[in-house]
Amino acid sequence: MDAAHQRNVVFEENKLARNLAPKCKQCRREGEKLFLKGEKCFTDKCAIERRNYPPGQHGQKKGRLSDYGNQLREKQKVKRIYGVLEKQFRNIYYTSDKQRGITGDNLLQRLESRLDNVTYHMGFGSSRSEARQIVRHNCILVNGRRVNIPSYLVKAGDIVEVDTNAKNHLRIRASVEAANNRNFPSWIEVNVKEMKGTYKAKPDRTELPATINESLIIELYSK
Repeated sequence: MDAAHQRNVVFEENKLARNLAPKCKQCRREGEKLFLKGEKCFTDKCAIERRNYPPGQHGQKKGRLSDYGNQLREKQKVKRIYGVLEKQFRNIYYTSDKQRGITGDNLLQRLESRLDNVTYHMGFGSSRSEARQIVRHNCILVNGRRVNIPSYLVKAGDIVEVDTNAKNHLRIRASVEAANNRNFPSWIEVNVKEMKGTYKAKPDRTELPATINESLIIELYSK
Protein backbone atom coordinates (compact mmCIF):
# COMPACT_ATOMS: atom_id res chain seq x y z
CA MET A 1 0.00 0.00 0.00
CA ASP A 2 1.56 3.31 -1.09
CA ALA A 3 1.60 6.48 1.02
CA ALA A 4 -1.14 8.20 -0.99
CA HIS A 5 -3.45 5.24 -0.50
CA GLN A 6 -2.71 5.14 3.21
CA ARG A 7 -3.75 8.77 3.60
CA ASN A 8 -7.11 7.98 2.05
CA VAL A 9 -7.83 4.97 4.20
CA VAL A 10 -11.08 5.18 6.11
CA PHE A 11 -10.68 3.47 9.45
CA GLU A 12 -12.49 3.11 12.72
CA GLU A 13 -11.07 4.59 15.89
CA ASN A 14 -13.01 4.33 19.12
CA LYS A 15 -15.99 3.27 16.99
CA LEU A 16 -15.91 6.59 15.10
CA ALA A 17 -15.00 6.35 11.42
CA ARG A 18 -12.94 9.10 9.82
CA ASN A 19 -11.87 10.02 6.31
CA LEU A 20 -8.18 10.97 6.29
CA ALA A 21 -8.06 12.22 2.69
CA PRO A 22 -6.38 15.68 2.54
CA LYS A 23 -9.18 18.23 2.64
CA CYS A 24 -7.84 20.57 -0.02
CA LYS A 25 -7.51 17.66 -2.44
CA GLN A 26 -11.13 16.77 -1.79
CA CYS A 27 -12.17 20.27 -2.88
CA ARG A 28 -9.98 20.10 -5.96
CA ARG A 29 -11.42 16.71 -6.87
CA GLU A 30 -14.93 18.19 -6.86
CA GLY A 31 -13.87 21.42 -8.57
CA GLU A 32 -15.38 23.77 -5.99
CA LYS A 33 -14.99 24.99 -2.43
CA LEU A 34 -16.44 22.55 0.07
CA PHE A 35 -15.34 24.72 3.03
CA LEU A 36 -13.52 21.89 4.79
CA LYS A 37 -10.58 23.96 6.14
CA GLY A 38 -12.33 26.67 8.10
CA GLU A 39 -11.00 30.22 7.68
CA LYS A 40 -8.41 29.17 5.09
CA CYS A 41 -11.27 28.65 2.62
CA PHE A 42 -12.05 32.38 2.76
CA THR A 43 -8.49 33.45 1.85
CA ASP A 44 -6.36 33.36 -1.28
CA LYS A 45 -4.54 30.38 0.22
CA CYS A 46 -7.50 28.18 -0.69
CA ALA A 47 -6.40 25.40 -3.04
CA ILE A 48 -9.28 26.11 -5.45
CA GLU A 49 -8.02 29.68 -5.87
CA ARG A 50 -4.56 28.42 -6.78
CA ARG A 51 -5.13 25.10 -8.58
CA ASN A 52 -8.69 24.59 -9.71
CA TYR A 53 -8.19 21.17 -11.27
CA PRO A 54 -8.26 17.61 -9.88
CA PRO A 55 -5.16 16.38 -8.02
CA GLY A 56 -2.86 13.80 -9.56
CA GLN A 57 -0.60 13.46 -12.59
CA HIS A 58 -3.44 13.74 -15.11
CA GLY A 59 -5.55 16.23 -13.19
CA GLN A 60 -5.33 18.99 -15.82
CA LYS A 61 -6.58 16.75 -18.61
CA LYS A 62 -10.28 17.41 -19.07
CA GLY A 63 -12.48 14.40 -19.72
CA ARG A 64 -16.21 14.04 -20.23
CA LEU A 65 -18.03 12.13 -17.51
CA SER A 66 -20.84 9.70 -18.24
CA ASP A 67 -24.26 10.18 -16.64
CA TYR A 68 -23.28 7.63 -14.01
CA GLY A 69 -19.99 9.46 -13.45
CA ASN A 70 -21.82 12.76 -12.85
CA GLN A 71 -24.20 11.07 -10.41
CA LEU A 72 -21.35 9.45 -8.53
CA ARG A 73 -19.36 12.69 -8.31
CA GLU A 74 -22.39 14.54 -6.93
CA LYS A 75 -22.87 11.93 -4.23
CA GLN A 76 -19.17 12.06 -3.32
CA LYS A 77 -19.29 15.85 -3.16
CA VAL A 78 -22.25 15.91 -0.76
CA LYS A 79 -20.68 13.22 1.42
CA ARG A 80 -17.52 15.31 1.66
CA ILE A 81 -19.36 18.55 2.41
CA TYR A 82 -21.19 17.03 5.36
CA GLY A 83 -18.41 14.67 6.44
CA VAL A 84 -20.38 11.42 6.31
CA LEU A 85 -19.22 8.04 5.06
CA GLU A 86 -20.86 5.75 2.52
CA LYS A 87 -22.91 3.59 4.90
CA GLN A 88 -24.10 6.62 6.87
CA PHE A 89 -25.05 8.45 3.70
CA ARG A 90 -26.93 5.48 2.27
CA ASN A 91 -28.94 5.13 5.48
CA ILE A 92 -29.77 8.84 5.46
CA TYR A 93 -30.93 8.56 1.86
CA TYR A 94 -33.21 5.58 2.45
CA THR A 95 -34.70 7.21 5.55
CA SER A 96 -35.33 10.39 3.55
CA ASP A 97 -36.94 8.38 0.76
CA LYS A 98 -39.47 6.88 3.20
CA GLN A 99 -40.47 10.28 4.58
CA ARG A 100 -43.35 12.30 3.23
CA GLY A 101 -42.35 15.05 0.86
CA ILE A 102 -39.62 15.44 -1.74
CA THR A 103 -36.80 12.95 -1.22
CA GLY A 104 -34.07 15.38 -2.23
CA ASP A 105 -35.31 18.07 0.15
CA ASN A 106 -35.65 15.52 2.95
CA LEU A 107 -32.10 14.33 2.34
CA LEU A 108 -30.54 17.78 2.57
CA GLN A 109 -32.67 18.78 5.56
CA ARG A 110 -31.58 15.68 7.49
CA LEU A 111 -27.94 16.44 6.72
CA GLU A 112 -28.37 20.08 7.76
CA SER A 113 -30.14 19.03 10.98
CA ARG A 114 -27.19 16.98 12.24
CA LEU A 115 -25.78 18.42 15.44
CA ASP A 116 -22.26 18.78 14.00
CA ASN A 117 -23.65 20.77 11.07
CA VAL A 118 -25.83 23.00 13.26
CA THR A 119 -22.85 23.58 15.57
CA TYR A 120 -20.81 24.62 12.52
CA HIS A 121 -23.47 27.02 11.20
CA MET A 122 -23.78 28.62 14.62
CA GLY A 123 -20.07 29.38 14.45
CA PHE A 124 -18.95 27.15 17.32
CA GLY A 125 -16.51 25.42 14.94
CA SER A 126 -14.67 26.93 11.97
CA SER A 127 -15.42 23.85 9.84
CA ARG A 128 -17.74 20.88 10.06
CA SER A 129 -14.87 18.61 11.06
CA GLU A 130 -13.89 20.96 13.88
CA ALA A 131 -17.54 21.24 14.96
CA ARG A 132 -17.74 17.44 14.99
CA GLN A 133 -14.72 17.30 17.25
CA ILE A 134 -16.21 19.90 19.59
CA VAL A 135 -19.39 17.83 19.85
CA ARG A 136 -17.45 14.64 20.57
CA HIS A 137 -15.46 16.38 23.30
CA ASN A 138 -18.63 17.10 25.28
CA CYS A 139 -18.53 20.85 24.63
CA ILE A 140 -22.10 21.19 23.31
CA LEU A 141 -25.43 21.23 25.12
CA VAL A 142 -28.84 20.72 23.50
CA ASN A 143 -31.71 22.08 25.58
CA GLY A 144 -29.39 22.12 28.59
CA ARG A 145 -28.29 18.49 28.21
CA ARG A 146 -24.85 17.41 27.05
CA VAL A 147 -24.91 15.64 23.67
CA ASN A 148 -21.72 14.17 22.16
CA ILE A 149 -23.21 12.42 19.11
CA PRO A 150 -22.44 14.37 15.89
CA SER A 151 -25.28 12.66 13.98
CA TYR A 152 -27.90 13.67 16.58
CA LEU A 153 -30.80 15.33 14.73
CA VAL A 154 -31.67 18.77 16.07
CA LYS A 155 -35.38 19.64 16.01
CA ALA A 156 -37.15 22.94 15.45
CA GLY A 157 -37.03 25.00 18.62
CA ASP A 158 -34.01 23.20 20.10
CA ILE A 159 -31.44 25.40 21.83
CA VAL A 160 -27.80 24.57 21.12
CA GLU A 161 -25.07 26.16 23.20
CA VAL A 162 -21.42 25.85 24.15
CA ASP A 163 -20.81 24.34 27.58
CA THR A 164 -19.73 26.88 30.21
CA ASN A 165 -16.31 25.27 30.62
CA ALA A 166 -15.63 25.54 26.88
CA LYS A 167 -16.71 29.15 26.32
CA ASN A 168 -13.21 30.44 27.01
CA HIS A 169 -11.56 28.22 24.40
CA LEU A 170 -9.79 30.60 22.03
CA ARG A 171 -10.59 28.61 18.88
CA ILE A 172 -14.30 28.52 19.67
CA ARG A 173 -14.38 32.25 20.43
CA ALA A 174 -12.51 33.05 17.22
CA SER A 175 -14.87 30.84 15.20
CA VAL A 176 -17.96 32.53 16.62
CA GLU A 177 -16.60 36.01 15.87
CA ALA A 178 -15.67 35.03 12.30
CA ALA A 179 -19.10 33.49 11.68
CA ASN A 180 -20.80 36.58 13.08
CA ASN A 181 -18.92 38.76 10.58
CA ARG A 182 -20.21 36.57 7.71
CA ASN A 183 -23.81 36.45 9.03
CA PHE A 184 -25.71 33.33 10.04
CA PRO A 185 -28.24 31.32 7.99
CA SER A 186 -31.83 32.55 8.33
CA TRP A 187 -33.04 29.27 9.82
CA ILE A 188 -30.95 29.66 12.98
CA GLU A 189 -30.68 32.45 15.53
CA VAL A 190 -27.46 32.96 17.46
CA ASN A 191 -26.60 34.96 20.56
CA VAL A 192 -22.89 35.50 19.95
CA LYS A 193 -22.17 36.85 23.42
CA GLU A 194 -23.73 33.87 25.20
CA MET A 195 -22.58 31.37 22.53
CA LYS A 196 -26.09 30.02 22.32
CA GLY A 197 -28.36 29.51 19.35
CA THR A 198 -31.84 28.34 18.40
CA TYR A 199 -32.58 25.99 15.52
CA LYS A 200 -35.72 27.77 14.34
CA ALA A 201 -36.88 25.39 11.62
CA LYS A 202 -35.71 23.04 8.92
CA PRO A 203 -34.21 25.10 6.10
CA ASP A 204 -36.10 25.46 2.83
CA ARG A 205 -34.38 24.21 -0.28
CA THR A 206 -33.89 27.81 -1.42
CA GLU A 207 -31.79 28.43 1.72
CA LEU A 208 -29.40 25.57 0.98
CA PRO A 209 -26.41 25.46 -1.40
CA ALA A 210 -27.44 25.95 -5.02
CA THR A 211 -24.32 24.08 -6.14
CA ILE A 212 -25.79 20.77 -4.90
CA ASN A 213 -27.85 18.84 -7.45
CA GLU A 214 -29.62 16.29 -5.29
CA SER A 215 -31.61 14.94 -8.25
CA LEU A 216 -28.41 13.29 -9.51
CA ILE A 217 -28.08 11.45 -6.19
CA ILE A 218 -31.69 10.26 -6.38
CA GLU A 219 -31.07 9.01 -9.92
CA LEU A 220 -28.00 7.12 -8.71
CA TYR A 221 -29.79 5.34 -5.87
CA SER A 222 -32.86 4.67 -8.01
CA LYS A 223 -30.96 2.44 -10.41
